Amino acid sequence: MSAHHGAVVTGIGLVSPLGRKPGAFYDALLAGRSGLRRPEQGHPAAGWLDVAGISPEIDPLEVLPATEVRAVDRFVLLGLAAADDALADAGLVVGRDVDPRRVAVVVSTGGGGLHTYEQYAHARLERGRPGVSPYLLPGMLSNMATARIAIKHGIRGYSSSIVTACAAGAHSIAEALRLIRAGDADVVVCGAAEAPLHPTIAAAFTNARALARGWDDPVEASRPFDAGRNGFVLGDGSAVLVVERSGHADGRNAPGHADLLGWGASTDAHHPTMPRPDGEGAADSMLAALASAGLAPADVDYVNAHGTSTKLGDVAEAAALRQVFGEQGPAVSSTKGATGHLLGAAGAVEAVACVLAVARGAVPPTVNLEQPDPACALDHVRGSARLLTVRAALSNSFAFGGHNVSLLFGPPSTRRARLS
Repeated sequence: MSAHHGAVVTGIGLVSPLGRKPGAFYDALLAGRSGLRRPEQGHPAAGWLDVAGISPEIDPLEVLPATEVRAVDRFVLLGLAAADDALADAGLVVGRDVDPRRVAVVVSTGGGGLHTYEQYAHARLERGRPGVSPYLLPGMLSNMATARIAIKHGIRGYSSSIVTACAAGAHSIAEALRLIRAGDADVVVCGAAEAPLHPTIAAAFTNARALARGWDDPVEASRPFDAGRNGFVLGDGSAVLVVERSGHADGRNAPGHADLLGWGASTDAHHPTMPRPDGEGAADSMLAALASAGLAPADVDYVNAHGTSTKLGDVAEAAALRQVFGEQGPAVSSTKGATGHLLGAAGAVEAVACVLAVARGAVPPTVNLEQPDPACALDHVRGSARLLTVRAALSNSFAFGGHNVSLLFGPPSTRRARLS
């Protein structure tokens, strides 16, 4: 590790089914509260989804001038709101505290501007070519959260959007560490935003029999690793981290929440939608993250599992965790029991949970984990939060297409630590 530039999380922003304030978000996770509910009348997914993780609405005028809001998809609004909050939390103004050319933006998505595309596709069917506005293009493109954040904050360094389905958010944070270690950036604004709660996506997942069904109480529907699980719960939201070179943070006397210690990635090369049953691809990702951080499996105290609440996915991940950590591994929980699955944004939101686990010295339970599936035998945190000194927290994200990403977080290396 000594050959690398250290990378520290100095800012957090999120828009989640458990709210927008990181502290309140983590308090809710520790308390085992759920953010799942039935979409109310007027919501685009009402009548299409029985339950969803619905994040707060974002007033476009909160994040953009009135002249810019005409064709900005919800995923962009979510990403802008989280980025604004993360930069404010970091106390960092681009151009004042850092050279704009030394700042990068990597804010990704799984689906991009789905609402915008569907809106204008309907308009084309109804009115022909005149129904399609030129605003469709900047509204739907998957790089537009990154672009809008860069434009708003005057960021002129490297920018990208990594589209790897449910691993996109984690991939973006991994890219931040790559950029800082390579000396290509001093600050990286990274994370993901996703807005998939509309009829077409709901219908596709429903017809694939991937979604939880048959639960009278919506808060019971997402059940990672539980024997009674029968699918995941779709959610929307965003999370953005400000990841900063440790020396740069110290130079402006900025406190750190946690260090980004390492990352790993692999590909299953198995199936378009199903994980490798033996979990080998996921295990490769975790082992690569440990190697990147210079850590041994015994150094990891907490794993925030991908844990989507699907039959195949949870079993494969549990097998991978046992391969890496043995039968007596670290504490494990999945926060998707409380938030649902935010697709491309999931890994970014769960990275926030890992950062706060390190900062708080407590890890959240998996909501609704009442009867653990014997095939998912792990040291599950269930029922209540667990007080735990977290030397290293691992966050897993696995995706359609076989993309696997693992991130490792630990105590901040900055002179000052943030009280989160």
